Amino acid sequence: MTTSRRDFLKTSLAATATTAALTTGLTASAAEKPSSAVRDFCEVRAYRLKLGASAALLDSYLAQALIPALNARGLSAVGVFNEIEVDKKAGTSKPKVGTAEAPVSVWVLITHPTLESFVNVAADLNTDAKVQAAGASYFNVPKATPAFDRVDTWLLRAFAGFPRTQVPAFSKTKTPTRIFEMRDYESHSEERALSKMAMFNNGEIEVMKDLGMSPVFFGQAIAGPNLPHLRYITCAADLATHLDNWKKFGSHPIWMKMKDDLQYKNNTSKNTARFLGPTPYSQL
Repeated sequence: MTTSRRDFLKTSLAATATTAALTTGLTASAAEKPSSAVRDFCEVRAYRLKLGASAALLDSYLAQALIPALNARGLSAVGVFNEIEVDKKAGTSKPKVGTAEAPVSVWVLITHPTLESFVNVAADLNTDAKVQAAGASYFNVPKATPAFDRVDTWLLRAFAGFPRTQVPAFSKTKTPTRIFEMRDYESHSEERALSKMAMFNNGEIEVMKDLGMSPVFFGQAIAGPNLPHLRYITCAADLATHLDNWKKFGSHPIWMKMKDDLQYKNNTSKNTARFLGPTPYSQL
């Protein structure tokens, strides 16, 4: 019997998810406090845009096809963001302009309650007639004018110290000045990545919460480029508040003590920060 496209997709994704689950079990336990809380799985996509290309077709697909389909499957608070450039000294921001060496991306955050959700939703969307109809222009785009160049995808497991994605109050009210910052911490070994995760679980997360830095999620990347690394998002109702919160964090006594603790030495080899502005249809 010929295997259907739907079955093939589900089988392939299930194999990927099984590998991810095994990786999580092998790497995460040493860096986590015991917890019985259900932990989310965060899917992060970066739709890389061609230089000078419009994101209009991609925006239309995300707003009219993908997000409604995800919401119908019980996945809420889907975040969609454009990259922005921030001048910290001036306290100003503007849309980021890509270059051939560093193209800009449209970032999408989808939170899944289980690995099974990640597997099944991805397969279902590819065969959903409503999604195909709503996104017809996107799916049938000519080769000469694609909606994007390529898509990078990461699957992250939420930290024990921050098990569920949080929606800040200013996202619920669609505050127009709200701003997000996504940070990646890459490490030179799996062991040092676990050390950095422990650093968050043992104090950094609580400091951020106490300072009102509005964390959205903290995740250990278990599949995707540039492993091993951790990723998280903090945000604020406006840029000035966000920058001020980070200044307070940098001088907080708990952070000052932790950064000099030898058990956390050399646990980060590369730190990448991206400032993000929500699209009009983003649910974050």
